[in-house]
Amino acid sequence: MKILVTGGAGFIGSNFVRRTIDDAYPNLDGAEVVVLDALTYSGNLENLSPVADSSRYSFVHGDIRDSELLDRILPGIDAVVHFAAESHVDRSVRDASIFVETNVLGTQRLLDASLRAGVERFVHVSTDEVYGSIAEGSWDEDHALEPNSPYSASKAGSDLLVRSYVKTHGLNASITRCSNNYGPYHFPEKVIPLFVTNLINDKHVPLYGEGNNIRDWLHVDDHCRGIALVLDGGRPGEVYNIGGGTELTNKELTRLLLEATGRDWSYVDHVEDRKGHDLRYSVDIAKISAELGYAPQVPFEQGLADVVQWYRDNRAWWEPLKHRAAL
Repeated sequence: MKILVTGGAGFIGSNFVRRTIDDAYPNLDGAEVVVLDALTYSGNLENLSPVADSSRYSFVHGDIRDSELLDRILPGIDAVVHFAAESHVDRSVRDASIFVETNVLGTQRLLDASLRAGVERFVHVSTDEVYGSIAEGSWDEDHALEPNSPYSASKAGSDLLVRSYVKTHGLNASITRCSNNYGPYHFPEKVIPLFVTNLINDKHVPLYGEGNNIRDWLHVDDHCRGIALVLDGGRPGEVYNIGGGTELTNKELTRLLLEATGRDWSYVDHVEDRKGHDLRYSVDIAKISAELGYAPQVPFEQGLADVVQWYRDNRAWWEPLKHRAAL
């Protein structure tokens, strides 16, 4: 099998690439991987350095909005796993234009090029944020899409485009919607790597409002394993939620990170809450569990401890990123 992974130099995409090349997924043993990435601020070839010498890995620098490029690289590809997206909510609040261009227009061009090339399988990686906010209970895959940020609205738009290509063109495509990921190689603008790197550098961290917003935390290894299951056995046109099963308020998460880094609450600055800040996310994973045998395997306590240690051990990776982004 030959797989095109868009956004494969980013946090989640690079994890999927590394694990695939390491034959972590039995259904993908021996697969060749072509990574397509525009290497914008959050794409980083260092994320792929562990597999850079593999004969089964190759890299193409380019943009999913470039139809001519897509037409050159897609022939011969058996499957597309589509991670490429602008994903930071705060940035989308400040300027939504690139989110629409990449997440909506880019997905449309990738879908069209996949049709032209006769790609046999397509997995679109999305987010639980397309559902909006839920006060109690958990979303199943049939819940209405009610996005509340420009980022999540652009992802909802791309989800609907994928669905339409299944219905209109018969594309063999599935959609995954994940909860909040954490793990190594996570760009340091996101809450866990931002807080960890600030705290181990003896700097303060910003907590939105009172920290009452609730998120379900999913280790990136579990997420990518779920994606591999969907790639292999997911049904065309179906959506699969992938969650981690650990719900925490941002305040609870902050406490755990303070404890892990030996800091106290004096390091926390309460800042004005973000516009349109969803209160709670929670996904029901019964469907992917029943159909494909998915269950999260990384205990959050161990996963978080491992992540904190990874950032302690890999300053050479994250310090230049924080400096460039002035984080």
